[in-house]
Amino acid sequence: MNSLSLAEFAERLAHRIRLYTRVLDPRRRASAFSQRGEIDALGRIYVINLDRKPARWRRVRGELDRFHGRHGERLSSITRRFPAVDARYMTSEPDHLVLRPTYTLADQLTVEPNPLLALDDRARAHQIGMSRQEIAVALSHIELWRRIADGDDPAALILEDDVFLAPGFARRFRMTWSALLDADGRPDFDLIFLAYKDVTASKSISRPTPVRRQEPGIWEAAAYVLTRAGACKLLSRLPAYGPIDMWLNLQFASLRVFTAGHRLIEQRVDEPSTNSYSILPVLSQVGVIAREKPLLPAARKRRGPVIAFGDAGLGLTSLAKALSMLGYTCISDVDKMPTEELDRLVRGRRGRMFNAYVNVGGIDAGSLKAIASANRHALFIATSHVAGVDDLPSNRLLRCGSAVRDKWAVLSEFLEVEYPPFPYPDDADLGRRATISKTVLETARPATNLKADASPWVLSNRSRSWQGIRLRAEDSTCFDTTVSKWSAGDELPETMWKLRDDTFPSNLALFIPENVAVHDGAIALTLRAQRTSVREYTGAAMAGRGNYLYGTFGAELRPSNVTGVITGLFLHRNGPRHEIDIEFLGRNTTKMLVNVFYNPGPEGTKLEYGYRGTPTEIDLGFDASDDFHFYEIDWQPSRIAWKVDGVIVYERPIWYPTPLPDRPLEYNVNLWHSRSTEFAGYLDRTRLPAVAEVRSIVVAAEPFERRSDAHHVTATSRADGNTA
Repeated sequence: MNSLSLAEFAERLAHRIRLYTRVLDPRRRASAFSQRGEIDALGRIYVINLDRKPARWRRVRGELDRFHGRHGERLSSITRRFPAVDARYMTSEPDHLVLRPTYTLADQLTVEPNPLLALDDRARAHQIGMSRQEIAVALSHIELWRRIADGDDPAALILEDDVFLAPGFARRFRMTWSALLDADGRPDFDLIFLAYKDVTASKSISRPTPVRRQEPGIWEAAAYVLTRAGACKLLSRLPAYGPIDMWLNLQFASLRVFTAGHRLIEQRVDEPSTNSYSILPVLSQVGVIAREKPLLPAARKRRGPVIAFGDAGLGLTSLAKALSMLGYTCISDVDKMPTEELDRLVRGRRGRMFNAYVNVGGIDAGSLKAIASANRHALFIATSHVAGVDDLPSNRLLRCGSAVRDKWAVLSEFLEVEYPPFPYPDDADLGRRATISKTVLETARPATNLKADASPWVLSNRSRSWQGIRLRAEDSTCFDTTVSKWSAGDELPETMWKLRDDTFPSNLALFIPENVAVHDGAIALTLRAQRTSVREYTGAAMAGRGNYLYGTFGAELRPSNVTGVITGLFLHRNGPRHEIDIEFLGRNTTKMLVNVFYNPGPEGTKLEYGYRGTPTEIDLGFDASDDFHFYEIDWQPSRIAWKVDGVIVYERPIWYPTPLPDRPLEYNVNLWHSRSTEFAGYLDRTRLPAVAEVRSIVVAAEPFERRSDAHHVTATSRADGNTA
């Protein structure tokens, strides 16, 4: 699978070397700074810092204290903390007279032109919504500009709180500052970028100079000097739109903007960013991002095990989801814990599959005390007062009832983790669902599990006898369903289906509508050797216009058997990423690949971890490319079953080996060329064009948008009594 390129690794290594060797810099007198108000000195530094990030504020003050100003004063003496706007607490859109939360692909291409994309009418029409984090960052900078415009200081240095001063900062900043003073010693500019990433073609210069007049083409707004006159100009040009560093580029024609000859300040590589970049999904779809990196959660050990309990209806299901979002492998809302797992937990033995247990049967007052005794690191969360809670160590108990408003705050402090950048989940309580023991289906075809992702949401240490968590009554009839059918000879309704014209990083083909056509009474999906601006091949994809939460999704199809080509029938979403797949690898169409991707969180959660998923290869007993067969995904809250010609060939219950997708998904059928030769094999170009045929499509599901219970979904039968 994809990994960091050697060039990127070298860049990161060089960055770390600068970070750790900066303390050896002998020059600590930054004479361009002064607290005495000289007209030729910079007298104010602002640090944009979130209230909930005091450690960052202390660290950046310590960074500034390594340097002294013109008269020997520490730079922290002229530094003021500016409280940042917190994306977590934004409840409404920003004032559109200050910030419009949308921009276009053309705005992005104006700052960073891309040879693969044209700055045309299509780009100008492609609207992109800013992420909440981008909005909060923009509003923070704009509010600080107001302070500078209304203040007495002729200029100020603005820093974000994740920066460090690069080696040679004092000497180089003095040269940069001196080069931009007029004859009277006053600042003769509007804006100087001290931290930046230059993406212009002319960024290489043979002899570095203290300053450069800047044209559009730089990213980052982590460190810059803004004059009072420059702040007034920026405020007069509001509303801003898009990420603030992009919008600043679009104002360069009206300002005197410079960059330091060297980057004097850099963002730390050891401080993980919680920002969410709205442009990245768009660049992936249009094909600019051609390689995706393995996004896997850090293998940090979480405190615990965590045991949570309380009365019914007090948010235990949401708590379980929250723990999962924090990286816990969490079993929840079942009336019975696996016997071996319970024994290991009560006795404090190793080899447990889970490290969080929420609203799980079998844990009573006596076992709580035993768990606390046998596991000296065990933590307990009570959403209400129940028997046995008073016997637990108070330093290991969190009372998190309905009166707690900011649950992330108390939870992250208790577990000693970073306050997450996602909204706290708001799921309906499922209650304790009745479980049963069940063996593998007798009708199942031979199956081989392939290498899966390593994540908290994949059980990597399960035993061979583990069959997942099976529920007593499947809720396959609890939802209304609408049956939608298409058969060969009928017109494909545009109100239900769209032909895709995008791609994704691991796809070496660009989907184009022209590659979907009726052929001999069936829909033919074609992959061709056809050069476009972003890809060497074109493929074909159909996607349903609605989203569905549970149901049955099938198609009668004949996949391509061209090596390197994949025929897919699947359900998918991003934010958080969920996926349920049927795929045929052209290198061997006697097998069907089934797969599930799961990431926890409510709508909009930017968890996209996983590039392998949890794949399993099913031996069909025939060559699927020889004739048409009907393939189905039967997705229910308690299990997923894959069917061929109406017969279940494989199924997965809960935690076999991952939780099941529980967010609305889009139905897709496609034909594409995989970048991974390990996965799909090398493309046999001599057999192109490759064709997959679809003779019928059936959807038995109610569109999510029509459902009366769209906000809360209860999944399966419940047993009475939810207390520990």
